[in-house]
Amino acid sequence: MARQLDEQIVQRYPVGQRLRVLDVGMGQGTQALRLARAGHQVTGLEQDSTMVAAARESLSAEPEGIRERMRIIEGDGRDTGVHFLPGSFDVVLCHGVLMYVEEPDPLLAGLARMLAPGGLLSLLVRNGDALAMRPGLAGDWAGALGAFDTTAYRNRLGLDVRADRLSTLTATLAGIGAPLQAWYGVRVFTDTASDGTEAPADVEALLACEERAGRTDPYRGVAALLHLCGVRG
Repeated sequence: MARQLDEQIVQRYPVGQRLRVLDVGMGQGTQALRLARAGHQVTGLEQDSTMVAAARESLSAEPEGIRERMRIIEGDGRDTGVHFLPGSFDVVLCHGVLMYVEEPDPLLAGLARMLAPGGLLSLLVRNGDALAMRPGLAGDWAGALGAFDTTAYRNRLGLDVRADRLSTLTATLAGIGAPLQAWYGVRVFTDTASDGTEAPADVEALLACEERAGRTDPYRGVAALLHLCGVRG
């Protein structure tokens, strides 16, 4: 996903331009720190205090220049309008968040308002069109049958959450003024790997396969996750 995001940034901004980035639901700050190391000015917004503490600990170990380029705010992603002015960011990330939001449209509209004209909105969501893949590949036929006609599922943490369909999000992004410009699949071949599985010796070959499949039909359509990139008009 990081390679996909970098591809979109390079296509839209001059090399070396320092971008204003907002990472909503940043978790422990993996993407936020990566972009700060690349020279961008990054703001991370996260409501989970444990994740905020982990992100601040990671940031404290970075060189001073990187620490100065990143700030962390504890807060709800649905309250971006409380913290920031409209048009304040060139790039807004919202990765792995929508599945926990029962009504995502207001959140998405708020994120779009944060973008400057031409700004990039990057979403990572659970693929509602491929929910039967994981149980089906595991031989759970009852679970696979039940997944075809729903967007609800139970994740690996045991939480009941929701997925998004590409067609629905395409319409939503058009409606909020950040129409879909590109989309990718994420975890096409590796979704059934157990948590904590060690990377194989040929990890570069694995990444090459995932990256190729993530941009190629029909493979990307059955990925566990979808990476959608909208651009503010």
